Amino acid sequence: MKKISNKELTKKIYNKPFEFKMPPRVSMSYSKDPKHLGFSLARYKFVAKMFEGFKNVLEVGAGDGFKSFVVKQSVQNLTLSDNEDNGKYFFEKNYKNKNHKYLIHDFTKYKLKKKYDGIYLLDVLEHIPKKKESFFLKNIIFSLNKNAVLIIGIPSIEFQRYASKLSRKSHVNCKSKKELKKFLLKYFNNVFAFSMNDEIIHTGFDSLSSYLLCICSNKKAATHNNN
Repeated sequence: MKKISNKELTKKIYNKPFEFKMPPRVSMSYSKDPKHLGFSLARYKFVAKMFEGFKNVLEVGAGDGFKSFVVKQSVQNLTLSDNEDNGKYFFEKNYKNKNHKYLIHDFTKYKLKKKYDGIYLLDVLEHIPKKKESFFLKNIIFSLNKNAVLIIGIPSIEFQRYASKLSRKSHVNCKSKKELKKFLLKYFNNVFAFSMNDEIIHTGFDSLSSYLLCICSNKKAATHNNN
């Protein structure tokens, strides 16, 4: 077999490029602050590592599904969901051959009958009004198998002073690490809380954290058959 030189291989790749279309929101974010995209992808990498090998996983609030490929690489079956169809339209138009499923579902209103081994939502809970957060979370928990795991990631309340005006307007439900853990312990026996600064996950001083990640397991009996 003839050995191909690095120069020939590079030329071959660039002559037939693999095109992966970046969604408008991601493109805008990358053009204004490329580092932030790296931070966001690191959150998905965390989920991918925690759910590695899981059979059926659901993402709540997947948007256009661009970042979800990080998780899909580690799990057997990934289903994406969102309460708006704009993301699904872009996803199905550009990524339809990537072996994902995408459904439109609003957890602030309805349960989803199918059960999953793992569910995650990143940058979602802070957009849910406090008066709806319990109903929203209970509907999500309903779709967890008995021994399933839930991962939630949100910006910390302390970091909101540095957020953009647009972000602060839509972030109606940010919490401190203590508040988030207390809220989740109403529904789970085990809640493991982590802090995040940039792309680094840590267990450092809570009030200096820009982002929070919680792993929840062993849901309480009252939530098993949520009505």
